Amino acid sequence: MNIKDYMADIGRRARAASRVLAGASTGIKNNALLAIASLLEAQSASLIEANNKDMAAGRDKGLDAALLDRLELNPERIAGMAEGLRQVAALPDPVGEITDLNYRPSGIQVGKMRVPLGVIGIIYESRPNVTADAAALCMKSGNAAILRGGSEALHSNQAIAACIHQGLEKAGLPVDVVQVLDTPDRAAVGELISMPEYVDVIVPRGGKGLIERISADARVPVIKHLHGICHVYIDDTADIDKAIAVAFNAKTHRYGVCNAMETLLVHEAVASAVLPRLAEQYQQEGVELRGCAATQKILSGIHAASEDDWDTEYLAPILSIRVVADIAEAIEHIHQHGSGHTESIMSEDIGRARRFMTEVDASSVMINASTRFADGFEYGLGAEIGISTDKIHVRGPVGLEGLTSQKYIVIGDGHIRA
Repeated sequence: MNIKDYMADIGRRARAASRVLAGASTGIKNNALLAIASLLEAQSASLIEANNKDMAAGRDKGLDAALLDRLELNPERIAGMAEGLRQVAALPDPVGEITDLNYRPSGIQVGKMRVPLGVIGIIYESRPNVTADAAALCMKSGNAAILRGGSEALHSNQAIAACIHQGLEKAGLPVDVVQVLDTPDRAAVGELISMPEYVDVIVPRGGKGLIERISADARVPVIKHLHGICHVYIDDTADIDKAIAVAFNAKTHRYGVCNAMETLLVHEAVASAVLPRLAEQYQQEGVELRGCAATQKILSGIHAASEDDWDTEYLAPILSIRVVADIAEAIEHIHQHGSGHTESIMSEDIGRARRFMTEVDASSVMINASTRFADGFEYGLGAEIGISTDKIHVRGPVGLEGLTSQKYIVIGDGHIRA
């Protein structure tokens, strides 16, 4: 197979399909999503059969238990995929929405219309459910999708793709609206990110190494976040009980997610009251603590935090802790070591909370709330395709609206410019 020709053909078909989909009604798009959901459930046995091939190959390759768990499909996960499609179908359609329509002195009306981006390439690893999730979000937002899953999930992804194509046909849409690459050749990724004539944006989902490579090599705009080094700062004006509950949840609710807290910052005036109580709770959960010198004086026996710790996304039951003199030092630490993902302050002082919210540069800034809320579903956006820490074109959870853009529209009645 000539990968360059193969990918060019994929791109041409996606571009043509995107133009058809852009004109499709909300009802037609929803019909396709609902049909795919029903097909996934009806063909659950064949999906699991295909997944068993990937699982067997994964065991032979020595994939660890965590990777195998992400790879596995079972009846519950297939039902979850179907439910996800139905949830996306139930979401408002952003395409065609007209806003800011105002009369100008000339008599014309000027406004904005929300439109699809066009063709979205999505590169991801391991979890085959992403195939259904990504396809659903792209379809509902009016975008054709070129999906490249991990080679370890090749059979699973192709089985899901077959259901997607059947659902598109039932709804009267081109099957090329969603194309799932059927080759494990890594050269296909290189071509996908180098086809601006066919692909409008790339969304990489996976480890930091994958995202860094895509970002460095792409000739197509990339929506991304590299990592999530999230902080909770407990101010001396914080309600201690609230602060402890939030700091505990932000770290222990789930470890391997990008919105988990990796560093806790505590004002020196309340550190002696906060840290022993939190340390006891963390110890019960098996969380390893690494602290600055001031933290070690309060919590004897914990590991010293190195400079590397402040820049590490653990994705594990490990937490670094730093005692700071004031809110200014906390903000400066975040500026130096944060990843622009999610930052939270615990404070009952509205002025300090407002200062933190204004000065901290991140895609989500929270007051008296866990960083774990940085999520499309929790924000009322429905499903998301990832969380962007970029500043252009979208920042934060990337849901349906984040997969669209706007164009100006002008309405006149034979108006000419004087």
